[in-house]
Amino acid sequence: MIAKQVSVFLENKSGRLNEVTQILGDAGINISAFSIADTSDFGVLRMIVPDPEKAVEVLRDHDFSVQTTRVILLNSPNQPGSLAATLKILSAENVFLEYLYAFSMNENTAVIVIRPTDIDKCMEVINRNREALESGGSHFQI
Repeated sequence: MIAKQVSVFLENKSGRLNEVTQILGDAGINISAFSIADTSDFGVLRMIVPDPEKAVEVLRDHDFSVQTTRVILLNSPNQPGSLAATLKILSAENVFLEYLYAFSMNENTAVIVIRPTDIDKCMEVINRNREALESGGSHFQI
């Protein structure tokens, strides 16, 4: 499934991440998944939240630089080799990934957050290769 991801640009200084999480918590917005990438000067906090529009509004009201991007959420078996099988198919089809991160929902299921350069091509490749992804008992859901 295609979802909106919220990205927040943060100065790389103590307390900024805490501010974001406090603001979202005070607004009743849960963070389902997140990833942080940083350089020496700034960081990018990427989050999956239930209401991305509200998160953007609340954070902008507190003077944070925020944007949304489309990502793919792919439910995957939480077992060895599942991610490798997915990446092998995407690579064979020349789908370039800007980044990805994942989280485990439980011992059986993980969610892979994928940011490809071409989201429509990536979705088409995943849908076309669903049977190959599901071979061996794996069940992928988009």
